[in-house]
Amino acid sequence: MNIPSDYIEGYAKARAVAPDLVDNYIAHTMIADPQADAVMEEMREIDRREAARFVNIAMDDIEDPRLRDAPTSLVEFFKDMEPPPDWVDFDDFMPGVRAFHRNSKLVLAAFVLSSIEGFTTNISRSFNLTGRVRDKGVRRLGQNNRFITEIFLPGGLERYGDGWKLAVRLRIIHSHIRLLLSQSDEWDTEAWGVPLHQAHMGYALTTFSVRMLQHMKSLGAVYNAEERRSFVAAWRYAGWLMGTPETILFKDEDEAQRLFDVAMLCEPFGSEDAIILTNGAINSAPMVAGITDPEQRKHLANYIYSVARALLGDEMSDGMRFPPSSTFGVLPLFRARERYYRVRSRLLPRYGKVHAFTNFATLLENTTFDDVGIDYRWPDRLYSEMSSQW
Repeated sequence: MNIPSDYIEGYAKARAVAPDLVDNYIAHTMIADPQADAVMEEMREIDRREAARFVNIAMDDIEDPRLRDAPTSLVEFFKDMEPPPDWVDFDDFMPGVRAFHRNSKLVLAAFVLSSIEGFTTNISRSFNLTGRVRDKGVRRLGQNNRFITEIFLPGGLERYGDGWKLAVRLRIIHSHIRLLLSQSDEWDTEAWGVPLHQAHMGYALTTFSVRMLQHMKSLGAVYNAEERRSFVAAWRYAGWLMGTPETILFKDEDEAQRLFDVAMLCEPFGSEDAIILTNGAINSAPMVAGITDPEQRKHLANYIYSVARALLGDEMSDGMRFPPSSTFGVLPLFRARERYYRVRSRLLPRYGKVHAFTNFATLLENTTFDDVGIDYRWPDRLYSEMSSQW
């Protein structure tokens, strides 16, 4: 098997634990997204604005006559995406939707922590090379918040829901960035595998499903077994829409946890890219929340560092060069505050309604909504500071 050099050490250790899962994970470091990549290769021959217009039309109606002049590969791409797999039942997503909105105040915190965990691996390579998080970090995080909010709205993952559209948009953007990176002298395929490979797609979905649930629970979220299964199921379908093949796409919570564990054994840890990205995500979070005062931003960033250290542990935190901080009482106090709000909402229903609305309003305030609706443009240059707005 062709093993990227960055993975050789982790592969040798991990294979002693779960050889079949490890072999499959490493094999997917050399797998891209052939269908989407072929579409984007053809779309590059078209004016960028015209290409984005075709995507915008296809998102709304694949039978629109204005697509007569669109590349055939684009039309076929959308036709293949429209029918959901046999294992999708949209009614199954509703318990997860309810759990998401009942705990909406904790969602963004858990999402940031899940992103940080993902950035400790080689996922950080492409992000740091393109500079998107450094140059447009607040917008990037706000777009991610929009994505998770839309997929957990009722009907969000159905064909014409914005969650469906944003998942497919991400697949298109990933494909274009993959092409830009593959043509760059800075990308080392022999060391890192193909750009934005499917092993990372499968792993990232585990951080946003089972790990996000675990972080939410550690912060005081409440959900039952049905809601947990539903939450994971919604992320599974979102992952399929993003182009993750079923050969690396988890089927349930247990599979997702095993995949996460294997990935953490295989992935190299402590690169300069990872250190830059994890610290950048924490320091961008206060600005995403709309905090502009420097002292307040610094205070919130320090608090996030404490929570991250409490959840991720000293070994990972030290490896990412997080500042030293005490974690004594951080999580118990956080959970106690959440219990207080839950009890008060139960005893005072009117307060509960106001509190729920405030939480959801806060979620929306921390989300990027463009005036033009969903923007289907994509980067036209590898480096964020040189690329047009997208």
